[in-house]
Amino acid sequence: MELFRYSDFEVVAAMSPLPRGGRFWPLFALVVTLVVAGACFAGPGGEEDPTQPDDSGTPVATGTAQAGADGTMTVEEFEQDIQSAVRAAELYWSGEFREAGQRFQRVGRITAYERDGEIECGSQPLPRNNAVYCSEGDFIAYDINWAVAAFRQIGDAFLYYLLGHEYAHGVQIRLGIRYEFTIEQELQADCMAGAYIGDSERAQALSVQDGDLDELAAGLRAVADDPGQPWFAEGAHGTAKQRTDAFFAGYRGSIEACELG
Repeated sequence: MELFRYSDFEVVAAMSPLPRGGRFWPLFALVVTLVVAGACFAGPGGEEDPTQPDDSGTPVATGTAQAGADGTMTVEEFEQDIQSAVRAAELYWSGEFREAGQRFQRVGRITAYERDGEIECGSQPLPRNNAVYCSEGDFIAYDINWAVAAFRQIGDAFLYYLLGHEYAHGVQIRLGIRYEFTIEQELQADCMAGAYIGDSERAQALSVQDGDLDELAAGLRAVADDPGQPWFAEGAHGTAKQRTDAFFAGYRGSIEACELG
């Protein structure tokens, strides 16, 4: 094992065997199954309890050069936090699978892209302003320009949520979990991302610093469905309250809150 210290988080990393996969799960799906549009970003709402935000939030333009509230700014910090978040997820899920008596297979690769269609999931080109898990090829892909903008505007904790959510889709595939409605799959992935961060913090594998919960709450508001999005629509992910409730249920209550079956 090796101890990694990146930005506001400390992660103990462990490597695990290479995987297989089977389907495509977008982080910010709106109306279609595979290729989806990105979401706008909301700044921290200033709630007294950041784990109980409401549905409000003011959109912030992407691409600014302003540092986040915790001072995150550089591309080097971004890359370190991405690597740290992935290793934290690998450590967490390898432990969960081991406790269940199963062999864990890590997601095969994490890759960045910059242009529409630069990377495909199966025959579907991935759009900008997005992050996805693609099980055909078993990889997570994200638009690096969009992700860096979110990192600078919201903070580094958002990257741990983003990677945790996408990694959760890989775990769902490995466990054979499927739901009738997209929103069920997505809210469960939010809960699993919360469990991975909360349990890692309790195990002292991940150190959550002052302001990180505000950043997580702001990020969850930012990726919520637009008002009026039907819950049963293909690609629905949930309102800000639904996504926040799901995430913090896992964060506080561990993986048992996520009903993996």
